[in-house]
Amino acid sequence: METGAREKGSTISRVMAIIEAVAKAERPLSPADLACLLDIPKPSIHRLLSQLEADGYVQTNMRGLIVPGLRMHGVAWGVLHSERFSAARRAILKQLTEQIGETCGIAIPNGSEMIYYDRVQSDWPLQLNLQVGSHTPTWCTASGKLYLSSLPKQRRQKIINHLPLRQYARNTIVDAAQLEATLSAGKNSKIGTDNEEFVDGMVGVSVPIHDSEKRLCACLFIHAPVLRKSLDQLLDYSDILHAAAAELGSLIDGPDSVAG
Repeated sequence: METGAREKGSTISRVMAIIEAVAKAERPLSPADLACLLDIPKPSIHRLLSQLEADGYVQTNMRGLIVPGLRMHGVAWGVLHSERFSAARRAILKQLTEQIGETCGIAIPNGSEMIYYDRVQSDWPLQLNLQVGSHTPTWCTASGKLYLSSLPKQRRQKIINHLPLRQYARNTIVDAAQLEATLSAGKNSKIGTDNEEFVDGMVGVSVPIHDSEKRLCACLFIHAPVLRKSLDQLLDYSDILHAAAAELGSLIDGPDSVAG
């Protein structure tokens, strides 16, 4: 009985270690990578990965590497939306919206898209109305461009080469070389901009939200119609945005210290 309990516990621990490693990895991992990283025998890693893939927690990409599956994304989404996190997060967003007078929100990267994770809208009747959970393109939104600029150049160029660079608005960049040059030039600024690239008449600014290991895990954005604020005016709020992003980042690793 004790042996069976130890084996079961060992299997559960290994499964959780795999899920954690895949979730935190900055690049897709191979089964051999995971076996080496976690000190799990290759036959065992393949067996556990097969089960996790069958259950939808991981999936294999076109290169045979392991990436998070839909159920893993679902678990992360559920945890982040739990009441424990949301009260402090929304308090920060609400204060930011009141300070700036425009809609503020959080977007998270999801492959070649960004997902509107949360937002607090301003009271103005004229505004961009995207629902939480909406998917937006990376190449023409402030948060998407910020995320792409944060990636290593080789990885970023591979993504850009496979993006369907569709013209959304008058200033959308649809040339891959021009987009790469724009992202490379703005990499050190830690600010993403949307100068009427996603919606005509709408501008936006985004800053990174980092976890304790300084990895970009989400983006904090503001956007406004150019009839109310220009792009330069939004950029004037950069210091306020970075301060709020630091507060939001602290929730990722220590929500109790902020919320409580």
